[in-house]
Amino acid sequence: MRSNRANLRTVSLAATLPMVAGALALGIPAAHAADNPGRDTLAGTKPAWATAKADKGATSDSAQVNARVYFAGRDASGLAAYAKAVSDPSSPQYRKYLSAKQAQARYGATKAQVAAVKSWLKSAGLKVTGVTQHYVTVSGDVAAAEKAFGTQLHNYVKGSKTYRAPSKTASAPESLNGAVLTVTGLDNAPHKASHDDQLPGPGTVFKNSGPFSSYFGSNTASTLPDAYGSKIPYAVEGYTGKQLRAAYGAGSYTGKGVRVAITDAFASPTIAFDAQTYAKKHGDAAWKTGQLKQSLPKNYQHTGADECDASGWYGEETLDVEAVHAVAPDANVTYVGAASCMDDDLLDSLSKVVDNHLADIVSNSWGDIEANQTPDLAAAYDQVFQFGAVEGIGFYFSSGDNGDEVANTGTKQVDTPANSAWVTAVGGTSLAVGKGDKYQWETGWGTEKASLSADGKSWTGFPGAFTSGAGGGTSKTVAEPFYQKSVVPDSLAKANGAAGNRVVPDISAIADPNTGFKVGQTQTFPDGSEQYSEYRIGGTSLAAPVIAAVQALAQEAGGGKALGFANPAIYAKYGSKVYHDVTDNPTGKGLAVARVDFANGYDATGGLLTSVRSLGKDSSLSAVKGYDDVTGVGTPANGYVDSYKKH
Repeated sequence: MRSNRANLRTVSLAATLPMVAGALALGIPAAHAADNPGRDTLAGTKPAWATAKADKGATSDSAQVNARVYFAGRDASGLAAYAKAVSDPSSPQYRKYLSAKQAQARYGATKAQVAAVKSWLKSAGLKVTGVTQHYVTVSGDVAAAEKAFGTQLHNYVKGSKTYRAPSKTASAPESLNGAVLTVTGLDNAPHKASHDDQLPGPGTVFKNSGPFSSYFGSNTASTLPDAYGSKIPYAVEGYTGKQLRAAYGAGSYTGKGVRVAITDAFASPTIAFDAQTYAKKHGDAAWKTGQLKQSLPKNYQHTGADECDASGWYGEETLDVEAVHAVAPDANVTYVGAASCMDDDLLDSLSKVVDNHLADIVSNSWGDIEANQTPDLAAAYDQVFQFGAVEGIGFYFSSGDNGDEVANTGTKQVDTPANSAWVTAVGGTSLAVGKGDKYQWETGWGTEKASLSADGKSWTGFPGAFTSGAGGGTSKTVAEPFYQKSVVPDSLAKANGAAGNRVVPDISAIADPNTGFKVGQTQTFPDGSEQYSEYRIGGTSLAAPVIAAVQALAQEAGGGKALGFANPAIYAKYGSKVYHDVTDNPTGKGLAVARVDFANGYDATGGLLTSVRSLGKDSSLSAVKGYDDVTGVGTPANGYVDSYKKH
């Protein structure tokens, strides 16, 4: 979900570099460049779309380049190895975390490495515009960039546009002894960002029309046509914290003493009021002074704000904050806003959480398709996730809202950064919570929609077309991680090659907007007034903060000790009763709900639209018994939170 604008130094989202099968590695140590003596290649810096066929010739020498040169640190392979060891329940180093300062001292770049990298870049004619503990930013003309990185920059046709990219893989001088991890910004193709959810733009008010069910099945649509041989219920008005806590086995835990961070772009100006109003209306504990903090950039990227629809992100932040508090009402929440929805800015937000250890659990409801990745940022993302792991910080990413992505992109693929072997990818379900907050069942989230016929007697083209569903599938770029080996079936792991690849997701929770969560937000009404109002929402943007909140409960149950990168522990519990094993057909017959929407999105003046939404129809992906690529190992059940007690 990133845009890539040259003047913003924005870069496409990271692919994870090819890794040794089954190993979690930072990427490949710099290889000597056979065609460029005295240079170390920086793997993945030439994007796949920069082909000979698309080549339109050299970029003008005077064109400007803004780039980031990332440091590999003093022991990149040691960082990856320790990140694995502290996360693996079978390792003697399990949960022996380092402080942020210790991690930087052991694995960060040395002063000598930083000085050497700066000196090299300046000698090529580039201007160093900034230095952090992770990277150097530089600017200059194409001629200087070509000299520095040992490659020519050419223009390439991509779709209907032309963009700049290296004509061969970039490199760094061998004399730097592998101090450079990668460089980003040499290509300038756009990679448009999006949050993973079914969010209406909060600029204009959005409301759901009734009738509703108050719990699943409470209100039957008796006057509407049958579906799957019987009358169907109206969609729920929107579940609240009490129902979600019951469904996922929260018990008496509240997340007390646990810190959760949320990363998104920009910042809602009404978040404190909205979150407090929502909590009060729905019986959640009131927010205490200092319980909700915001860590915001000094300046927002205005070009980014236009590209990214800044106001659209306010609803994302609101959903994430309210969902975490609804499930873990005593957890401390820090919202870390990025300056835009571009890779560089989102990466800075993640680094801020790690460098300052702002939280142990990080919820991230954003992503892009794997095909939009260029591998140059992969190592930079994974490096942040690995630093997080050694400090005991776990990252949770939503798996996407377009199922196998075929309907959206024409190609079967997964989303990223959820595809990283170093994060917990959160898939989505349709959730039925019945009377008395009793968990009934879940299906994999996948929606097919058919509209009511003009005469009101049938559903036109039932069950209709696929609209949205939980993202999942097999990565084409990330090797199969060790923790998936004994759990994920070969039919999924080896779908893209005999060596095996990362399969997404790892775990899941409520996501279907037709069985969604109620959220409250200040929005602009047709008369121009700004008022607080509520609506039902879904998407894996809901699933990620719900799982983050459940993990906060689990951390509390374990005495407050950080869970860190949780995938090895999550997979170690596979097959036990601590998970609901979610399938697409839990009742043995087709499942659907009736939904009535305002045609104009907020009132009945433009008429009403009535439709049937079938559940458990996720593109070509299927939720089956055991691990699957819609719901992973399943959803937390009674006993999941308590299962962290024994460590």
